[in-house]
Amino acid sequence: MFQYPRTRSRTRCCLALWTTCVFLFVFATCAQARIIEDMTGREVEIPDTIQTIFPASPPVLYFLYALDSKKIAGLNFQFTAVEKGYLRKDFLELPVIGGWFGQGNTPNLENVMAVNPDFMLVWSWKQTALNQPMEETAEIINLPIVYLQLDTMEEYIRSFRFMGELLGCPERGNALADYTQQVLDGVRPVLQNLPEDEKLWVYYAEGPDGLKTECDQSPHAALIQMAGGRNIQHCVDSSTYGMETVSIEEVLDKNPEVILIRNKQFAEAIYKEKQWSLMRAVQNKRVYSIPAIPFNWFDRPPSFMRILGLQWLTNKLYPERYPKDMVKATREFYKLFLDVDLSDEDINSLLNP
Repeated sequence: MFQYPRTRSRTRCCLALWTTCVFLFVFATCAQARIIEDMTGREVEIPDTIQTIFPASPPVLYFLYALDSKKIAGLNFQFTAVEKGYLRKDFLELPVIGGWFGQGNTPNLENVMAVNPDFMLVWSWKQTALNQPMEETAEIINLPIVYLQLDTMEEYIRSFRFMGELLGCPERGNALADYTQQVLDGVRPVLQNLPEDEKLWVYYAEGPDGLKTECDQSPHAALIQMAGGRNIQHCVDSSTYGMETVSIEEVLDKNPEVILIRNKQFAEAIYKEKQWSLMRAVQNKRVYSIPAIPFNWFDRPPSFMRILGLQWLTNKLYPERYPKDMVKATREFYKLFLDVDLSDEDINSLLNP
């Protein structure tokens, strides 16, 4: 029996089906991309479904950790044993791919390409020149950049909402944004009613000898002014890195009422040093070590932890005006932002580093 026409018909059907499948695949592939506007107003093409993101620096890594840690493609660096105790195991198992932070730190491009992120998330500092090497690197590996704005607490609020929508978790983004807004609303009345001559002079001591600090205009010291203090170091940064060198005579001449310490070695030595003991802060025992686990509450890097740091510092500076229960606040913050249930022992360790 002659069967050719049937075979021919079957071939035409297969060809039509194959063509349809190819069309649908191409259409679906194209539909996977979308154009968004980032927080600096730039139009960026990113996948419709976001799998992983390369955080370009620690502040962005921490931001993503709080919002949606499953979207992080890799770490900027390894964490210490103590820090690891407060972080998720699956997060710590991510590969270290580097990033831009400190002095001279850059990502490993091979490692970045190996994890194949959908885009690079970058904090757009007001010092825009810092973004240039990131843009150049992104162009080399054909990786889109999405910019966040994280200079101020208000920008954190907008960034939580923006990224919550972008990553498909608006409830989470809104919860973090709403908490941040509540903190600002609680601190503002304290500062609005604070006379200028009652604002305390604060020195931010960095380095093993306490003789590195930040200018009052530096984002690294922004929390001092936000908490109603006055930074004794009135200057302009000599570099984007900060860590300005000062002499003990300069600090003694300005005689700060409060000293904030980042370095544990210096915190243990300050009460034993003769020249430091002449300062009001030391004499009145208003020297405070900054909590820093798992991320610093104040600086280096400045991150979302400043939301808790603002409450801590305002309470330290003006306990009568801002009588915050820091045990309760710390417990609530760590649960919401880090998904950590703190014991009383944990909180005591955090608040008394």
